[in-house]
Amino acid sequence: MSEQNWQEKHVVFYDGDCGFCNFWVQWILEKDKKDEFLFASLQSDFGQKFLTERALNSSEFNTLYLWKPNHYYLIKSKAVLKIANLLGGIYKISFIANVFPKQITDSIYDIISKNRKKLANQKCFVPDHNQRKKFIEF
Repeated sequence: MSEQNWQEKHVVFYDGDCGFCNFWVQWILEKDKKDEFLFASLQSDFGQKFLTERALNSSEFNTLYLWKPNHYYLIKSKAVLKIANLLGGIYKISFIANVFPKQITDSIYDIISKNRKKLANQKCFVPDHNQRKKFIEF
């Protein structure tokens, strides 16, 4: 993928060993009608580079990151809400959650994150040919 194409995408960094996380990646893939997103596991070389360059913890994978190259990156609940907004349609209603302080929405995120491996089984997600193109270092 060319550098120019990277500028136009949002990269979702997720825990590649988490069934719950993989479920949501698959869900985003299915809803991404505007082709907004690329994906990389935090464990991948690309994910590790992203974390290291920003002095973020590179050994714990309980945080979702959304990165718009050369613009911003968001974490936890702010990343989730931005993803919903970018998906558009009915998911834009998630903007309502922005009335709550970040401490509250991140606390809810942290509770879910702490229990994420109990919330979904560890089934293997196998993307189809077109979906595979959206993964960085799959």
